[in-house]
Parts: sequence; structure tokens; C-alpha cells
Amino acid sequence: MSDQPPSGPPQDQPPTPPTPPVPPAANPQPTYGYPQAPPPQQPGYGYPAPQQQPQQPGYGYPAQPPTLVAGDDTRAKENRAIALIVLAAVVAIGLIIGSGIWYSHSSDGGGTRAGGDKNGTGTATGGKEKVPDNPAADVLFKVPQPKTEENVVTTPGSWLSTGVYAKSGIAEITGYDVSDGHKKWTLKLPGPVCAATEHVTPDGRTGIVYQPSMPTKDNRPGCTQVAGVDVRAGTKLWTKSIGTGEFATTFQNVTVAGKTVAVGGLRGGAAYDIGTGKVLWQPKPGDDCDDVGYGGGTKLVAVRKCGAFGNRTLSIQNIDPTSGKVISEYKMSAGIEYAGIVSTDPLVVGADAGHSASGGSGVSDYFSIDSRTGRLLARIPVSGDTYDGECETITLVEECKGVVAGQGKLYLATKEHSGSKSKSIRTNEVVAFDLATGKQTGQRAEAGDGSTLFPLRMDGGNLIAYKEPPYDKGAQVVTIDGASFKSTTLMDLPPDQGDRSLLSGLQPTFSEYRYSQGKLFMAAPNAAKPIGSFDKDKNSVVAFGTRD
Repeated sequence: MSDQPPSGPPQDQPPTPPTPPVPPAANPQPTYGYPQAPPPQQPGYGYPAPQQQPQQPGYGYPAQPPTLVAGDDTRAKENRAIALIVLAAVVAIGLIIGSGIWYSHSSDGGGTRAGGDKNGTGTATGGKEKVPDNPAADVLFKVPQPKTEENVVTTPGSWLSTGVYAKSGIAEITGYDVSDGHKKWTLKLPGPVCAATEHVTPDGRTGIVYQPSMPTKDNRPGCTQVAGVDVRAGTKLWTKSIGTGEFATTFQNVTVAGKTVAVGGLRGGAAYDIGTGKVLWQPKPGDDCDDVGYGGGTKLVAVRKCGAFGNRTLSIQNIDPTSGKVISEYKMSAGIEYAGIVSTDPLVVGADAGHSASGGSGVSDYFSIDSRTGRLLARIPVSGDTYDGECETITLVEECKGVVAGQGKLYLATKEHSGSKSKSIRTNEVVAFDLATGKQTGQRAEAGDGSTLFPLRMDGGNLIAYKEPPYDKGAQVVTIDGASFKSTTLMDLPPDQGDRSLLSGLQPTFSEYRYSQGKLFMAAPNAAKPIGSFDKDKNSVVAFGTRD
């Protein structure tokens, strides 16, 4: 962000549904406008990343794109790009509903610590998650997918806060008791939720973006309404918008850092006090650059764009969440159009340098940045054919999945590959990179034949991961010790096929997962009209809990 986020002309107005994954941007170095080095070839499962000298811009925003007018080539290109992305998203959603998010996966602190024995009793050292005496879990409750005649209706957002699990539905949010699923409250909204954040304040507050009315064939209102929500009480604290009617500013992403709700989009960013809705900053006519989005948690980081599509410069700014003052800034090299925030603390972004990302990940490199100085610590080149992490970066800046950063390390799952006993049996591993050097630490957690690991979030010095099972077993939630890489089971989901069928469409790559103290909540961020009998019994939420 900057002292005052920009506003930009009403040109890059994206469509109502949230945008899906797209290539990020990445490739930093020292000094402005330095050449962009292509990422090195990637050997096998993981390899060290070449170091680069960081670049430190200093305070203030770089210059931004000239105003575009109807008929501009640049505008047409960007609109076409966005249209393609949305189309891809709708197709993907038709197959599997989802988009994975976890609370505070980017903001856990603490040092590297040792962990407990597998299936042991007590607390996994280095984290807050208790290891149960009996990790066997049962279904606590399920929430059927809301009925709709629309092909896709967005329902992003699910939150945990002191006994309440809250999930957005069609133009509403409902709070459930975490133990048995009975409804505690329902908050009605005039239109669908467009964007939500994984972050919740310690007193149970979060932020959302929603439409001012329900879309119809003749009217597709933009995502213009920003609101603070009390997850525990089920109340809307305030609602704000910038402009009115067709001139209202739309926002595609929202986050929370400290007591600030920050929203961003192709026409700039704004921020509000989470308790009162007081405007902290908003786009200003005439600004040359736009905050396209923010990452939240313990810190607030802005992805700042300047320039027109195809000729854009990008900055990653650590900003004060109350004043918007730029604390530090890292300028990415020319040619990088988009970036996704993996974590704000430590500060890690993913990007596609030189359009070289492979395997559909949208990421060719991860960049570890010193948030105090804006200095590049390490560049970690990754092959999408080797690793599973991915980032959605055009408008969903805080949508990196399957990649987690914490305690000085970047955790990535490898792509599935043949197991040790048979080529037909699939498996994978989670490996770690050192954020200071960009090199692999040599640590590797193996899923085992027939299983695959999916990183979810940090828990102190430990990594929480979801373990997809073989056909004859149940899934697991495990904690991987950050020092020893020993895996400890936190939850064993029911193995029988009846319970596993509940999870149709709720795979971790595409869904919202929340795990805390022996309870796992899986949720879909979209609802869709059923396609045949197969879809009619799909669930919006399935919750599991351990028996002790």
C-alpha cells in the first residue's frame, strides 16, 4: 500500500465471481529495472535456489499505469485475460467446488522445536495442537449444499472463533456450534459474498466483500460492499462502499491485519478500522499506482502495481496497517505482472518469472523477503512439474495453496509419483527450503505408499498437513515436527466408504479446511446447480471430531 492507495480509472473492472488461479509474478534483484534472470533448471524433487541481491526502493509508491480509455489495446488485453481466467474458474468449479484456505497459516511464530512420538499423548512440541489419546474421529455434523438454480454462486468464507464455526451460504453467513452443528445465528445479506479472508482477530472479528443485491440475468452487481463481521455474535459491525451505482469501486480480495480490514482490486485498495468502519485510506483519483491486493495476519503486505497490462511493474510493500505508511518495499523485476502472497510473516511471495511456470502452478519462483528492509533474502525456483504448490494472482492475491511458510522455512509437497512397491501406487513427500539461503534443508516427510500429503498451515514450529488416504483407509490430519520432520497423527478420519462419500467435492486443493484441537471442518466456497443425481446430495460443510 502506500500512504494513500490509488484509485485508477474504472477500466479493469473484473466480473462478479472470484477469479481463479493465475500465474504470479516474481524475479527480484538489486536496483531498479535490473534484468530478469530465467529460473534455473530444476533437478528431481527440489533443489537449491540461486540467491539474488535484493532491491530496496524506499518509501512511497512507484509510478503507475496511464489512464486507459475505451478502445485502449492494453485495456482490451487485460479484460481478455480476466475473462479467460473467470471462464477457467467456472469450468474448474463445475468439476470440483473449492479454494483452500486456513486460518493464520502465514502468521505462526516461535522457534524450531522437537515433536512428540507418533500417536503419543500430550502436546506436539512447538505448537498449540494437542495430540489426542485416541485420534479416531467421527462425523460431528454436515451442512447440505444450498439449493440454487445458478450454475455457480460464490459462498467463500469459513471461520473458527471460540465455540463457533461460521460459514457463508447464498447471501448469508451462519454460525454453528463446533461440537454438534446446531445453528447459533444466521446473518442475512442482500447479495452473495464475493471475497473472504482466512484471518480472524483474537476477539472474533473478520472482514468480507459482498454484492449489494442478488445477481439476475439483467443485472450483475459488482462486489462493492465491504463489511466487518463479528463471528461470535453473528452481527454485521458496519458496511462501507466507495462511490455509488455503476461508479462504485469493486474489490476482489479482503484480508485482516491487526485491527484493520484491507480490500484490494484492479482499481486500488482501501482499509477500514475493523471495529468502527472508519476509513483509514482509499483509492485517490490521479494516483499512478494501485494496490491490487493485500496479505494479512500479523503483518499487512500490499501487492502494488504500476503501469498498463503487458508493461507493468510490481512492488511488494510491508505497510503499517493503521496508517498505511510503507515500512519497506521490494521491487520485482520488469516483466512480472502478478504476484501471490504465501505468507506475510515471514514474508514470502510466489510469482511467474518470464512466463516460465509449469504444471499449472502459476509459480516459477518463490521470493523470501526481509520485511524490515525490503531486502531479498532468497529466490527459490520451483518446477510445477515437480512441486504441487500454486498461487492465484491476478486478483486473489492471498490465494496460495499447498505451500506454507514459517519458522524460516518454505514447505512444499512434491507431485504424486510411483510408490516404492508398485508404479500404480501413488505417493508424495513434503520437503523444506531454507528461507535465508533458498536451499533445501534435506528434510523430507514421506506420505507412504497410497497416500499423499497436502500442507495446510503452521502450528508454532510444526507443519499441519492433510494426508489423503489409500482407497481402503481414512484420511488423516498430521503434524510434522519442524526439526525432526517426524509425523504425529492428530486425527484419523473414518475409513468406511459411506463416510468418505460425504467428502465429494471437498478435496483440500479446492476447499476451505479449518483444523483446531481435534476438530476438522471442510467447506466448499461455491454452490452450484446439481448436475444429475450425483450432485444432489453434495455437502457445503462436513465436520469431524476426535473421540477424546
